[in-house]
Amino acid sequence: MQSLARRARFLHRRSGNFFDEFKRRTRSIGSCSNTSLSDHSLIADPDSDVLVEGNACSRTVILNRPSFLNALNTSMGKRLQKLYRSWEGNPDIGFMVMKGSGRAFCAGGDIVSIHDMIRKGNIEECKEFFWTLYNFMYLVGTYLKPHVAILNGITMGGGAGVSLPGTFRVATDKSAFATPETLIGFHPDAGASFHLSHLPGHLGEYLALTGDMLNGVEMVACGLATHYSLSANVPAIEECLKSLITDDPSVIETCLQKYSYLDYPNNASVIWRTEILDKCFSHDTVEEIIDALESEAEKTKDRWCNSILKKLKYASPLSLKAALRSIREGRLQTFDQCLIREYRMSLQAVVGQISGDLYEGVRARLVDKDYAPKWDPPSLEHVTQDMVDQYLSPLSPLEPDLDLPTKQREAFM
Repeated sequence: MQSLARRARFLHRRSGNFFDEFKRRTRSIGSCSNTSLSDHSLIADPDSDVLVEGNACSRTVILNRPSFLNALNTSMGKRLQKLYRSWEGNPDIGFMVMKGSGRAFCAGGDIVSIHDMIRKGNIEECKEFFWTLYNFMYLVGTYLKPHVAILNGITMGGGAGVSLPGTFRVATDKSAFATPETLIGFHPDAGASFHLSHLPGHLGEYLALTGDMLNGVEMVACGLATHYSLSANVPAIEECLKSLITDDPSVIETCLQKYSYLDYPNNASVIWRTEILDKCFSHDTVEEIIDALESEAEKTKDRWCNSILKKLKYASPLSLKAALRSIREGRLQTFDQCLIREYRMSLQAVVGQISGDLYEGVRARLVDKDYAPKWDPPSLEHVTQDMVDQYLSPLSPLEPDLDLPTKQREAFM
């Protein structure tokens, strides 16, 4: 309880510092007024993958692919960039709200479509997919107006990527957060190496390697979410936000706080396992992490250790080593540096020069659904340091790195 209380006080102080910095950067933005919509051309038709609601002083974006758990594709990334850039310079718009349609906020990038692109040899389309979405995530992380993400459902991978960089993240009793990329032969991307590496202790390594899930209460406890409320309160939260005439994050904070609850993770939560996480996941290599977990399992007879070992032994060996390296580097890098490195890693994964694990992992888990991937390399001992080094490197000396507008837009994080 005391550690959670300390975490809450830290988040409160950090949010205060953030608001001060936010106001400093946005002091030239005029006060918004209750005017009619000036961006009719950007409002989507009901069948669009990205819907827009115009409110008094805000815009609400709705990710609208419910049958695909609102998985992101390239066209959605392009539309989101167009919308957000238009709104940022509009003095009549004070803040943004993002939510998902159906039972998910966003399950991540549309990795099945990436699998299809790889199968057809459309590598340039894969590059455009990651380039577009990573640039939008950087836009959210450098946005000059407050951003509220309502995470009322599944929030994974790229779904975290478009929400965590923003000002406010509202989790609910229906929230389910995870970065399960190692289970499909990929790596935690979309800014995950930045966000996870800044969680308390070695929780980030644990989440990155195992793909384990956190609920809404746990998201707030570790700092991934800023507020927690019940799903039943979401309509009231949305109505409160719609009525605001402001671009002041502290006013938005007051609105969100009105419907927020202070709750604690249950006794079985990984949040209470700080000691064992730090003991096992602080090691330098995946092999040492597994050895430490096996030692704990034998000593304590804790079934939790065995369940985590099972997940690690299912995951792609190359992905595990690349993910651990990525999180460790992310702890010492800025948000933009993490995105640039992750872009390199994503291209390596789709091109398959080192391994075809991404294609095989998606096949096994999401296409054929036999849950029996044949990883290559097949075990940790076959994954060399050179392979991991190459995984984090550009495809070639001539391959352009992800181009982010870092000189024009400095991240708040």
